[in-house]
Amino acid sequence: MKVYFGVCGVGLGHVGRCIPVAKRLRERGDQILFSTYKDACDYVKRENFPLCKAPPISYAVRPDGGVDFRKTTADPGLFSTYIFLTQLRAEITFMRGFNPDFVFSDSRLSSLAAAKLLGLPSVTLLNTYKVTIPRERRFLTLAQIADGGILTIIGESWALGKKILIPDFPLPYTLSLANLEIPPQRRRKIEFIGPVLPVRPEALPEKNVIRQKLGIDDDLLLYVPISGPAKEKEHISLLLKRLLVKLPENYHVVMSLGQPNSSRTPVKAGNVTVYNWLDNRFEYLKACDLVVSRAGLGTLSQSICYGKPLVVIPTPSQTEQVNNAQRAMALGVAKVINQKDLNYTQFTSVIQDMCETDGYLKQAETIQREVSKLDAVETMVRIITSRGEHL
Repeated sequence: MKVYFGVCGVGLGHVGRCIPVAKRLRERGDQILFSTYKDACDYVKRENFPLCKAPPISYAVRPDGGVDFRKTTADPGLFSTYIFLTQLRAEITFMRGFNPDFVFSDSRLSSLAAAKLLGLPSVTLLNTYKVTIPRERRFLTLAQIADGGILTIIGESWALGKKILIPDFPLPYTLSLANLEIPPQRRRKIEFIGPVLPVRPEALPEKNVIRQKLGIDDDLLLYVPISGPAKEKEHISLLLKRLLVKLPENYHVVMSLGQPNSSRTPVKAGNVTVYNWLDNRFEYLKACDLVVSRAGLGTLSQSICYGKPLVVIPTPSQTEQVNNAQRAMALGVAKVINQKDLNYTQFTSVIQDMCETDGYLKQAETIQREVSKLDAVETMVRIITSRGEHL
């Protein structure tokens, strides 16, 4: 079977959840081709999959790592018809050359449209059905225009494939709930398949065994994975480093900058160890006591699957992350700190409270038990190999 993966290339979250599926298919003897752009290209190459580089599409980023909606709409970017058509033309060319049996889109509308035009079966993996612009005063007019036209059209277009797969927990634990304003007539296509776990917690040794292997004693271990596009990660990485090195000596901090093609040699500063990339990141996730991160769906859901509470700092003006963070807090598994309010006093107070009380931990472990039977990778392989007919 020949499977074509059209993957959003902004950050590593999208490609990171497609690679485990592609690996499982490759083990079966299936042929794989990826189409993506920007940050995701190096990751695909590193995993030794064939790659077609698609025309990039993205959004502008402010110096503080937040989304710059005004610049995004002023310059050719997320809402550019020209760039979308350029992507669509490229996708049609790539698909004709590969002649796939099935097209799997992760948040790539151009891949879905190309598959539809070529008569190829497809599904999409998606956790934001309709992008929203913050209802702040400075964005109000832009938000009203976008919501009334462009973004509504984009939302409706996700239904071009046979199914829309949501890599999130089913109700009542859905994290991306506020990002899934799906019209009633489209809901029959929706399937909640659970988070993508490249390494499942039960496949790893017990927590104390891992900690011994990693050389971590009785210190409180904070795991700090930095996710998102490269420009977004720069500001929050520097900000957190300055705060983490000031934590008391009984905290052991491991930070991963999410740079897969950089040096594996860690940099140490006091009780903080910074890695460009962690191949064994799920060992650190299982060994840790608390996760400190942005509010991307992948990081939040994987942490909960490992029964870990979180301190989350959503990317400014990134409504998907703001919504995810608020939902995680409502579920009782996280505390939220807005980036503009981030200072040492508040940060330390929140960290200490999370580590000294067990309410958040117990709730994370409760949800972990409830969702432990979900296997998104197996479900996606089954859907792909049945050409979208069976879960």
